[in-house]
Amino acid sequence: MKLSALNLVPIREGQNAQDAIASHIKLAQHLEKIGIERMWIAEHHNMQNLASSSTQLLIMHTLANTQTLKVGSGGVMLPNHSPYVVAEQYGTLATIFPERVELGLGRAPGTDGLTAFALRKGRQHGDFRQEIAELRSYFDGTAEVNAYPAKNVDVPFYILGSSTESAYLAAELGLPYAFASHFAPAMLVDAVKIYRQHFKPSQYLAKPYVIVGVNAIVADSDEEAESLATTQSQFYLNVVTNAQNKLQPPAKSDDALWDEIISSNRSVHFGPVDISELGQHNSYRRLVDKMTGCTLKGTKASVKAQLHALRTQVEFDEIIAQSFIFDEDKQAYSYTLLKEVVDEMN
Repeated sequence: MKLSALNLVPIREGQNAQDAIASHIKLAQHLEKIGIERMWIAEHHNMQNLASSSTQLLIMHTLANTQTLKVGSGGVMLPNHSPYVVAEQYGTLATIFPERVELGLGRAPGTDGLTAFALRKGRQHGDFRQEIAELRSYFDGTAEVNAYPAKNVDVPFYILGSSTESAYLAAELGLPYAFASHFAPAMLVDAVKIYRQHFKPSQYLAKPYVIVGVNAIVADSDEEAESLATTQSQFYLNVVTNAQNKLQPPAKSDDALWDEIISSNRSVHFGPVDISELGQHNSYRRLVDKMTGCTLKGTKASVKAQLHALRTQVEFDEIIAQSFIFDEDKQAYSYTLLKEVVDEMN
């Protein structure tokens, strides 16, 4: 089992985008130091609390500030871009940094509808399969036009997804499959089973390779991990409500967090009624709990047990861990502990 990392380059409270990018580089250097093989950066647009809109520029900046770490897109949202331009960009990156660039490909826009329209203004939303084939043709040098310097440059492709549809596609193309269970775990087991059952060996991959996305918060005590995890809860509440607040420090507890949220949003005084029983409170919390269902949280021993349990449910080759921890040193330490867990399990 391998361990890799995913980062959205969140902007912490008190930071600006420049600070967040500096924090990202600091984290990348730490990951390289502890022996993590790859770090991917996710593409998001029109989100004021994330600094990951220009993924290819962040990838180049990360590569330039590390020595051996493989850096890739988690992923390029292909409907937003011309495959020709993507080939030029990533072919250039792979020319400057040979054997260190990876290209994860997704079909979602990574944003809202209006922003998606602005991203591909004048372009039709093409078929994902056809766009992947077009992109591959530029690297293979089989297209009618050449995308220099991508021609004949080897950049590994990965199919990203959160549904069974992406599993069928990755299997048919004979490519590695990364499932977004760090925020959409519902179809994880079914999708991986489909991918493995239908996988067709290709010139790129002889046998199935599955990467599972997880949230990871590892600390010296379960209590500390629970406290640190309230930052994650606040982040995913942003996703549910589109609040786009910056990454927040930990709350006292998850229960206190939800009580505070519902109290601050209520416009009616309910007297003696327990506000935690109200539908809005419960629906927000249920949504966040559902999104974060694939979370490794606690001490090394706790996380090891959780990983064992996950492996009994789904067969995977690698976990890619995202960590929403406010304190940068504690975030780095969490990755160190997680790497130790994975090494011990191996």
